[in-house]
Amino acid sequence: MKYFPIRSKLFVLCLLLISLFSCQPKEKSESNEDRKPNFVIIFADDLGYGDLGCYGHPTIKTPNLDRLADEGQRWTNFYVAANVCTPSRGALLTGRYPIRIGLATNKRGVFFPDSGGGLPTEEVTIAKLLKSKDYATACIGKWHLGHLPQFLPTNHGFDYFYGLPYSNDMDPTTDLGHYKACLDPKIEYFNVPLMRNEEIIERPADQTTITKRYTEEAVKFIKQNKEEPFFLYLAHSMPHVPLFASKDFQGRSERGLFGDVVEEVDWSVGQIIKALKDEGLDKNTLVVFTSDNGPWVVMDQHGGSAGLLFGAKATSYEGGVREPAIFWMPGTVQPGVVSKMGSTLDLMPTISKLAGTSLPEKEYDGYDLMPVLKGEDTAPREELIYYHGTRVFAARKGKYKAIYYSNNPKGYPGNVQKLEKPQLFDLLVDPGERFDLAEKYPDIVADITQMVEEHKTTIVPVESQLDKIIQN
Repeated sequence: MKYFPIRSKLFVLCLLLISLFSCQPKEKSESNEDRKPNFVIIFADDLGYGDLGCYGHPTIKTPNLDRLADEGQRWTNFYVAANVCTPSRGALLTGRYPIRIGLATNKRGVFFPDSGGGLPTEEVTIAKLLKSKDYATACIGKWHLGHLPQFLPTNHGFDYFYGLPYSNDMDPTTDLGHYKACLDPKIEYFNVPLMRNEEIIERPADQTTITKRYTEEAVKFIKQNKEEPFFLYLAHSMPHVPLFASKDFQGRSERGLFGDVVEEVDWSVGQIIKALKDEGLDKNTLVVFTSDNGPWVVMDQHGGSAGLLFGAKATSYEGGVREPAIFWMPGTVQPGVVSKMGSTLDLMPTISKLAGTSLPEKEYDGYDLMPVLKGEDTAPREELIYYHGTRVFAARKGKYKAIYYSNNPKGYPGNVQKLEKPQLFDLLVDPGERFDLAEKYPDIVADITQMVEEHKTTIVPVESQLDKIIQN
């Protein structure tokens, strides 16, 4: 009889055990590749094109957003669909121009506490679309698409709402006037309510901690829903005036209070990314960061900057509607700087494609951006209509933008007037809209104008929600 040395016997035993376990049926486990992707949209308020470090600001420090831009895609020709917040937010959530969904008027630009309208409940939001695929959904932050019960986020596909129903400068309690109250703000000057679902839980909202609390709620939502697909819409109230920062950020930025506020928003982004990484969700989550419209420059140092762009909030010049935009999803989004055109209108079809859903039978104005996000040299979007209320203020096709109206470049007071002749700008060469090329290229103006006329034929008149007032 042969005897094996002890080491040989242990070696054989190990081989037998490995063979035995390898033959056992494996339990089915859901990998990141099998799971539906998560979606996080982080939406700032009144943040200008030039207000982030990665977009050229010399003193505002945004290390978390800078890192996100470095690891993902930083877009330089990304647009919102309106130059003020209510219609811009409606367009993002539906993928449709505001004029299609009752959020375009030449009287009132946004909803106020006395408004009787809201985003129509028959509209399909990203949240409603994803609920059909069993997503958990949350809206945290500023809503501003109707404060009456029937228009709140919980009636638009969101399981959970924590935030303000409208802008943080509304419900004034002081006779100082809007400008003075916002430049030297106190919490009690603005009786704006903080809500959880349909209930007011704090009034006036303590805005010094609002960014911090939004962030805590967002992180909690991520952790509570880590086992299922989710959609988080985190719509910050800042840096819209009145500006408030928590104690940890007060006096921190070289840019003053505005910089303090933006740097706290940047901190918030860092907390969201940390939560995704801690839960192992980072490679399965598409994160998008952008803003609702350009900077409110009439608020002096309490307003932001559009950088080299012309115009500001409440204008449809580039400074009013071209926004910072960062896309991040490690392993899916190919890192780089993208100069192709994109829009918040494109988020709905892009998310629909990734989630494996079909868009309802409606007229949509967005495109699936996934080919660009994956690094393909393609341009799904070649055109953009710049609305100012119900007017087509301008239109872009390829690199050229034709402008049909004039406006105060500071936005307020607005005095929109029809131009005698359209202007034309090459936005790749001249993003500051300084050199009018209309006389040199009349055929391009005519081509863009034809595109606008064709677009108008697709517009079906709908009831204006912005003009509705609550009758006492």
